[in-house]
Amino acid sequence: MKFDVLIVGAGPAGLHAALVATQSGARVGLVDDNARMGGQIWRQGPRHRAGGRARTVLDGLDAQVHHGNLQVLTGTRIVQALPGRQLLAEAAQGGSLLGYDKLIVASGARERFLPYPGWTLPGVTGAGGLQALIKGGMDVQGQRIVIAGSGPLLFAAAVTARAQGARVVAIVEQARAAAVRRFAMQLSSTPARLVQALRMRYDLRDTPYWLDANVTEACGEGQLTHARIRRGHEAIRVDCDRLACAYGLVPNTSLGAMLGCRIDDGVPGSEAPAIVVDTGQATSVEHVYAAGECTGVGGMELAAAEGSIAAYAALGQRERAQAQFAERERYRRFATRLHAAFALDPRLRELAAPHTTLCRCEDVAFGDVAQHRSWRDAKLHTRCGMGPCQGAICGTAASFCFGWTPGAPRPPLAPTRIGTLLEIDKAA
Repeated sequence: MKFDVLIVGAGPAGLHAALVATQSGARVGLVDDNARMGGQIWRQGPRHRAGGRARTVLDGLDAQVHHGNLQVLTGTRIVQALPGRQLLAEAAQGGSLLGYDKLIVASGARERFLPYPGWTLPGVTGAGGLQALIKGGMDVQGQRIVIAGSGPLLFAAAVTARAQGARVVAIVEQARAAAVRRFAMQLSSTPARLVQALRMRYDLRDTPYWLDANVTEACGEGQLTHARIRRGHEAIRVDCDRLACAYGLVPNTSLGAMLGCRIDDGVPGSEAPAIVVDTGQATSVEHVYAAGECTGVGGMELAAAEGSIAAYAALGQRERAQAQFAERERYRRFATRLHAAFALDPRLRELAAPHTTLCRCEDVAFGDVAQHRSWRDAKLHTRCGMGPCQGAICGTAASFCFGWTPGAPRPPLAPTRIGTLLEIDKAA
């Protein structure tokens, strides 16, 4: 398959890019590894149908599919970047080669997990992970849930859980009260965010919101039964059936790095590398653009603006791209304030005990990894980061806990069938 514009990622950035490109008459391919378009923030499922702005964009894309200039490849993941402007992709039915004139990487972000005793117990997930499971149909009716970590995602996950009948016992935020209050007072500069925040806080008005607090241990014999929480100088036990704990989001730069795009510090204060782009969302690699959370975590509105700009720039429509610059800048300022308010407390580096699992895939303990000088040394001596997730979880945790910089990913990007890899030889 060959496209004028190929877009990887069907979240807000990718969807807006696809809408702009298809309405301009380009032949567009849109690839996402989920079963339905929407990404994590607009995730659809048996119990959740996208509404509002998401519904408008999705309906517009459905019309473009009907007209024949958009091909949507859901349930498809990118395995490898190949020479000659091609990507190797894999779906349930097999592998395929996707060619492009212009590529827009909209690969989004991942949750940041930090290790602490008990974090691998059944019943413990990320905040966004809980939200995805619920939207996918998981029943949480009547369950007691603690949602912990950092950032606005905690409230979004709590609203989703509560709407499906769960009892949200507490929202546990590691940021300090003064920083969060200051951030809340600055929301007036982004009215859409202010309205959203007020609505969520009202919906959760009966739910305790603990600041300067964090989970120190998840407890239970084979299944989560309660969590231990530090709140200020106080230690608290909270009985719960589920614990959703993650410390914000980090850009998913894997595909960009494999393509050779420059990776550097993202949004100031985020402590997370991101794909570097210019004013037109172009990367350091010719014909490759990037948009959304993979260029720095900043929320749906920023991702949408960047997606539109990337598509206009890829099509050579610079004036129409420039018309979106003010909107992008407004939400970039919002992102900077967000990361300043929810900067991670250095004490979180000390949560794990030596025996705490750091690498789930290869069952490597935190203490064994801590003995080494770099991510590379730890991989060589412990196999940390060499399992199916290829360091997506433990690599991010090690980066925060030890200050290490994980290396560029090596192909394939995910566990892949041999038959898919053979597509490369067939094409040659």
